Amino acid sequence: MTLFPSRVCAAALAGLLILAAAPASAQSAAAATTLPPTKVLDVRGVRIGEGAPKTIVPITAATADEALAQAARIAANADTDIAEWRIDYLDIALDRKALARLGPQVAKALHGKPLLLTFRTKAEGGAKPIADADYGKLYATLLKTRFADLLDVEMFRDAAVVQALVAQAHAAGVAVVMSSHDFERTPDTAEIVARLQRQQALGADVLKIAVMPHDAGDVLKLLDATWQLRRRNDRPLLTMAMGGTGVVSRLSGETFGQVLTFGMLGKASAPGQVEVGRLREVLDTIHQAASAAR
Repeated sequence: MTLFPSRVCAAALAGLLILAAAPASAQSAAAATTLPPTKVLDVRGVRIGEGAPKTIVPITAATADEALAQAARIAANADTDIAEWRIDYLDIALDRKALARLGPQVAKALHGKPLLLTFRTKAEGGAKPIADADYGKLYATLLKTRFADLLDVEMFRDAAVVQALVAQAHAAGVAVVMSSHDFERTPDTAEIVARLQRQQALGADVLKIAVMPHDAGDVLKLLDATWQLRRRNDRPLLTMAMGGTGVVSRLSGETFGQVLTFGMLGKASAPGQVEVGRLREVLDTIHQAASAAR
């Protein structure tokens, strides 16, 4: 679902009111917490984990021409830090050779903006099904072409495939965003924490989870898990509750340790994404207010 500006502002205000209403003892405890420094990830000059959360905008094109056009729009957009290329949307998504030819062109069209390469499998809400072995082969081929800066690896693919892809990506100088997506529910806080910790153990550079909340309590589970990870780990976190109910998690995530968030230019790649200009405005407002209060 795409949120219009008035709804974005209302969601942001609601989130800030929730934070403001937190018990004083909880606020004091949070202020007293000594956090480990976040491991800053520098990708083409974009310092993930430093300053306000960085914005990611997806390329959701079905054809090569559309992909290049969307990349050009993202390149020209000052509010976008990173482009995610969702190759599962393409009509050539399973054609390794065609993707290897197109990839460098898309990267060039971004004019230096970092590129996150993602094949979201059908099992985790993507556009196309793919066998784990083919998933590994496709990524391995594209890593050899060396056009991507970050690679999304789903943690629940075959264990040997995941392990091999992490090693191959790092050997190619590509950072790994390890991910888990649940479009049906929100796992318990302990399960969210366990998944993120498992991602770190598997060698991920960025830890990602997206869940579907059914009420505000589910959003709080996601934010609580994010905060628990932030208190004890140094890896950059990319966590979100999807849909309209979860939009506050995309806006106020910095408070809980999130350093990346998704916005949109045109078509969203997941429910609840906010237009990136509005997103940047809210992120900067929260960051500036928090910095001034320190």
